[in-house]
Amino acid sequence: MRVISGKYKGRRLVSFDADHIRPTSDRVKESVFNIIFSEIEGAEVLDLFSGTGNIAIEFSSRGAKNIDAVELNKKSLQILKKNIDSIGIDNIQVMAKDVFKFLSVAGKSYDIIFIDPPFTEKIADKVMLALKDSRVFHPNTIIIIESSKFEKMDLEYLPLKCYDQRKFGDKSVSFFRKAEA
Repeated sequence: MRVISGKYKGRRLVSFDADHIRPTSDRVKESVFNIIFSEIEGAEVLDLFSGTGNIAIEFSSRGAKNIDAVELNKKSLQILKKNIDSIGIDNIQVMAKDVFKFLSVAGKSYDIIFIDPPFTEKIADKVMLALKDSRVFHPNTIIIIESSKFEKMDLEYLPLKCYDQRKFGDKSVSFFRKAEA
């Protein structure tokens, strides 16, 4: 894994092998960031299931103002903190929390929300159901969720509506916004 673009371009990131972990590939990451490029500078970002920090660090490198990285797995948290410290990043806040509990109590809204749940757990639908009832998004928030292309995902989680969906091998990346009233 590496940082693709921005001020930390080319920096290698530490990862680890585990059945439930499938870091976002460079190809998928580059495509996603090309789609949302104009929205990143100065954005408040929420990275759910942050893992080892691959996405959070890419957002920081590309000019996001602040990134809240939510992760519960202890080994992932250790590597996430190591990756942040090795580069010297100061705008990523690591939160050792369960994503569902976080969504149920969070009061801050974000400009961009990136969600990459554990690939083997097939919980993308469950995450979107929790997200739609939370207070973490505003009318212009972009929500990006990565899932297995074989996993059930609706195109609407009112008030959220899918406006773009891309397939990459066995992965699907869906983009949501709040639907017009």
